[in-house]
Amino acid sequence: MRKIYVLDTNVLIHDPKAIFNFVDNEVIVPISVIEEIDKLKRDPTTGAQARITSRVIDKIREKGSLSKGVELENDIFFKVEIGYGTIKLPEFMHKELVDNKILAVTLGIKEENPDKKVVIVTKDINMRIKGDSLGLEVEDYETDKVNYSELYEGSYEVDVSDETFKTFEKTGRVKIEDVASKENEPNCFFKMKNSGKVISGRYSKTKKRIERMAFADVSAWGVRARNDEQEYAMDLLMDDNIRVITLVGRAGTGKTLLAVATGLEQVVERKKYKKLFIARPIIPMGKDIGYLPGSEKEKLKPWMQPIYDNIDFLSENKEDKAGEKVVMGLESLGLLKIEALTYIRGRSIPAGFIIIDEAQNLTPLEIKTIVTRAGEDTKIVFTGDPDQIDSPYLDANTNGLTYLAEKFRMVDISGHITLKKGERSKLAELAAKLL
Repeated sequence: MRKIYVLDTNVLIHDPKAIFNFVDNEVIVPISVIEEIDKLKRDPTTGAQARITSRVIDKIREKGSLSKGVELENDIFFKVEIGYGTIKLPEFMHKELVDNKILAVTLGIKEENPDKKVVIVTKDINMRIKGDSLGLEVEDYETDKVNYSELYEGSYEVDVSDETFKTFEKTGRVKIEDVASKENEPNCFFKMKNSGKVISGRYSKTKKRIERMAFADVSAWGVRARNDEQEYAMDLLMDDNIRVITLVGRAGTGKTLLAVATGLEQVVERKKYKKLFIARPIIPMGKDIGYLPGSEKEKLKPWMQPIYDNIDFLSENKEDKAGEKVVMGLESLGLLKIEALTYIRGRSIPAGFIIIDEAQNLTPLEIKTIVTRAGEDTKIVFTGDPDQIDSPYLDANTNGLTYLAEKFRMVDISGHITLKKGERSKLAELAAKLL
């Protein structure tokens, strides 16, 4: 049975091409959604997606009248709905709110189409609650959803025979079929156990074998790995052949510190890349503090303070504000750039080492935008904790970080590690576990 899907604004902002994913069904966008998208075009965090959405719908308009409906490919019927203004909502529901206008339109469509299933698609939890309480069918937009609880961790623990263990210990390599029974992800790690002994290696898909890690024990800007997962992360971060890396883990596991340390090491000391580029999405935790005074750099400082804290930790000079002084020195030499993620769109960054921190607050579309900015010989590292998301319309299953990790798991030039053990402090580790 063909269904009628009514799309909320946040669905189109999350995925401007969502309209084309409802194959063999009808898609309705209320006119109030179009009005809201127009307002969001001026918002620095949603402006790009809003403009893309407008262009997508305008392209559909060229095929026919949006008010009468347009037949699209894959048997999709699309329409912009302007009617049903007379539908009555409960008195306590303010009629001017966009959410309530969408609910009214959906009630009207349902009333006019009693033989069809009418569904509101929204990423807003409260909108789903309100719709359900009015007797409407509601759904989340799940086209790009990943099951975070089953996310690939980047490493495996396996028991191996005496012969296999001794072969790896002696030669530093072993055939994949001697360790794993199936074709594994490229650049995944194996912790091989035998009679209480443990040894680790990384899988090379091109050579069909597990090899000894080349960079697991290196010192990057004075930092060495403290546990197995950090060794795996270090091996990926220092390898020139790995171009996209996702580091997932709760607070205190060392994601950002390892990324910044290896970035500084390879840009400043080893000169493998021309510049270290560090960016974070500007999304506040809790209530926003509003507009900030000063220059662009002064405005960004509160958002970028975690980066300064990490460079502070890495600085040999432990005097006050050592991190800021190191940053200023490297910026003056053109080796480092710390800025808001807002400014990355439209750029091309060749031969750069890019770190995107707090990437769990990005949508899959924003992640795509960032990865497509990479020029020749550029390496991109995404770090984040999917359990700490500040964006109101994302969760552990729908954010761009987990989406990228899942989609790139079989790509030869990518690597992923889930870091589990906290190394910041005993207190931080306890808080992450118990709270």
